[in-house]
Amino acid sequence: MNLLYANDSKGAYPPSLYAATRDPLDPFPQLKGEIRADVAVVGGGYTGLSAALHLARAGFDVALLEAHRVGFGASGRNGGQMGSGQRQEVDWLEDKLGRDTARRLWALGEDAKALTRDLAAQSGVPVHAGVAHACRSRDEVDHARKLADLLATHYNYDQVAALDQDEFRALVPSDAYVGGAVDRAAGHLHPLNLVIGMARLAQEADARIYEQTHVHRIEHGKTAGEKSIVRCDTGRVICDHVVLAGNGYLGDLSAPVARRVMPINNYIVATEPLGNRAQEVLAENIAVADSRFVVNYWRLSDDQRLIFGGGETSGYKFPRNIKAKVRPHLLSVYPALRDVELTHGWGGTLAITMNRLPCFTRPAQNCLSSSGFSGHGVALATLAGKLMADAVAGQASGFDTMAAVPSRNFPGGGMFRSPLLAAGNSWYALRDRLGF
Repeated sequence: MNLLYANDSKGAYPPSLYAATRDPLDPFPQLKGEIRADVAVVGGGYTGLSAALHLARAGFDVALLEAHRVGFGASGRNGGQMGSGQRQEVDWLEDKLGRDTARRLWALGEDAKALTRDLAAQSGVPVHAGVAHACRSRDEVDHARKLADLLATHYNYDQVAALDQDEFRALVPSDAYVGGAVDRAAGHLHPLNLVIGMARLAQEADARIYEQTHVHRIEHGKTAGEKSIVRCDTGRVICDHVVLAGNGYLGDLSAPVARRVMPINNYIVATEPLGNRAQEVLAENIAVADSRFVVNYWRLSDDQRLIFGGGETSGYKFPRNIKAKVRPHLLSVYPALRDVELTHGWGGTLAITMNRLPCFTRPAQNCLSSSGFSGHGVALATLAGKLMADAVAGQASGFDTMAAVPSRNFPGGGMFRSPLLAAGNSWYALRDRLGF
């Protein structure tokens, strides 16, 4: 089964709150026949659009190929949180990779936020400041405090404030947590509108965007000067370079990537507008994510709906009743919202790696890939596209820094990774329920 068509209608955005409130964007044409380009970009989310935009601005002839519509995948469905740094905290990075590498990775994370804010500003998409981390134990609160001190002392980053239980509850009115931290330089936004804005910018830079154009096979050139052929269901692109930006929807286009990157599904609901009851959810217009292995995350929309994400599956198909899947997670944080109607529920496919750090690699001659952002992709996926564009243009230092991070294959490789992950997730979900 192909994830591109397992849960969604062809060529249409899923019925999410984001799709219902998105900025207008006329469909792009479908590829017909053979074309030539300097670079073919596979995937029309943050990574692919950022790559196409920066390549086109650098003077390359770019063809971007999207099987549905731009932003169809995780880029247009996620929680809209733009976090700092990497998916793993800096103390973990220091322990595994050393402080020098950790500092380089942190700096790239800061570059990612700055780039995303800049593209959002160019697109007219507001970015609201502040993301809180909710802790379920005293040990986690102590760790949050140590991280804030480490960032301030060794990373020149003083935007994170650790909060005790009373301080955190004043910000996030829930009895589910014993404290936490808030990062005032992180932020949140309308994720699909960011994609739409980036698509317009790429088109204005003369990138060619093709929608409803499914790439099913790539024949890579064997030498530096040999052309690659990207074969689609309605045509083909002959090009010098290929950029893979399909993330969880990449399928079997690259076996080396598939062994290291795993698609998983995550689910989000939106409530009816809460009006004055919004103060029962958040005292400020920030976003929140908690410390569970299967993370709960939430924020308020501009019309005061609670957008709440929680629950994962590793199979192909989404649950029949997504609202019922997410509701228990929401009520575990805000039991007083039991009477509130859930007006929207949707799922999306993201991609994770074994170490939860993105996988940057060169899977073939003249081919670059970045994927596996592990729920931390709003900014990092956007930066990934620029880093691949820079690498095509001969400036590969940023790409090489990310590619040097060790990236292990999943046990069982591409064939057995899903059932093994499902077993592991069941164990961690049980730990979450038991409060470990």
